[in-house]
Amino acid sequence: MDHEKQRLNYVLFLVAGAGLVNVARAMTLSFLAIKLQQTFGLGPAMIGVLLGIGPLVGAVAAPLAGSLSDKVGRKTVLTLTLLSMALAMVGMGIAETVLAFCLAQIVAAVAIAINEPVSRALMSDVCPEPMRLKYFSWRYTAINFGFAVGPLIGIAAGAASTTLFIVSGIVYALFALALHLLKVPLHRPAAGTVGAPKISVLQSIRTAIRDPRLAFFVGGGTLLVAVHGQWSATLAPYLAGNIAGGVEIFAYIVSINGVVVLLGNPFARRFIERAGALNALVIGCLLFLAGELGFLASGGLWGLAISMAVFTIGEILVIPSEYMLVDGIANDHNRGSYFGAHSFSTVGNFVGPTLGGLMLGAFGGPGMFLLFAAFAAASAVLFSIGTRMPPPRASAAFTPATASGDMAGPHLRGLYA
Repeated sequence: MDHEKQRLNYVLFLVAGAGLVNVARAMTLSFLAIKLQQTFGLGPAMIGVLLGIGPLVGAVAAPLAGSLSDKVGRKTVLTLTLLSMALAMVGMGIAETVLAFCLAQIVAAVAIAINEPVSRALMSDVCPEPMRLKYFSWRYTAINFGFAVGPLIGIAAGAASTTLFIVSGIVYALFALALHLLKVPLHRPAAGTVGAPKISVLQSIRTAIRDPRLAFFVGGGTLLVAVHGQWSATLAPYLAGNIAGGVEIFAYIVSINGVVVLLGNPFARRFIERAGALNALVIGCLLFLAGELGFLASGGLWGLAISMAVFTIGEILVIPSEYMLVDGIANDHNRGSYFGAHSFSTVGNFVGPTLGGLMLGAFGGPGMFLLFAAFAAASAVLFSIGTRMPPPRASAAFTPATASGDMAGPHLRGLYA
């Protein structure tokens, strides 16, 4: 019983830490597009490319980091990642040229790309399976608490000020220290359970990418990330250039995004439990589509606020559902590899700002918003196909029969009601 309590306390620590570091992240990184536009005089297409390079590199690094975490431990990888993020934040704060600023931003983006899959895998390692959806949902709520509060702090202190970047770096460093000092209370395997065969990092990555279900999840996730992953990088320049008072409106709707998550996430979790992860994800994709069309049709604060609320409801359905779908096809021995391979979908953080910025520059708001609406619809199709694909035969070679209870069945633990 004491061990179970330790596990849940550690999960709560991870949830609280996610909220804290995302306050630091939101009060700085939310305004990168505006800083590049107003301070350095860059256009929408160049902003999109510069903000997309880091996530593109991170999409390549994250699968390696995820598999490495299966070998050397999640805590080691996360601690180093958080320290890198701290240094990158300070670097962006003191940078005086576009080149220096962008190099630091690339390091930060890569660290974020690595942090997400490894921290989710650590959550699954520690958290009992029946409670994972609940705590994934709580973690997402904590993250969006950060994005509800952070932008308001950023506006009050001066968007993208040097002080905020340095404070953010200190927050990341403190969380890294706490993570390093605390022992991870991992799940205790049943007596007599045979351990997983020792395989290399490259073998574990190869096994994950051969799973056809995961391949479709990565494709659908890439399109989803393109829609919601860095929407600020495209929406902010659009509002600043096309809507009166666009910068202030942008800060408000970023906070609306966070507030709607805080209020709606408990209801979304119950809906996912009842409807099933796939159904909830498809509905979320349709709400993304409606939100993008709403942005296109809106000309002021109220229309944009309503559209953001619709968009955010889709977000709180999609993100926990996607986590559960990936967790449902992984097991205790390959979870880092699966979450790491799935995190290749963060290439959408490059696709979204880059194609969105190009469409915004070439065709204005209609071209950009219609592109993202099409991405949302296509993502729903890919996830629906992926859930109907059979598991790979090769995976059995890496999973001992005595551990079969950890494996997800064809219906992914019944999450597709």
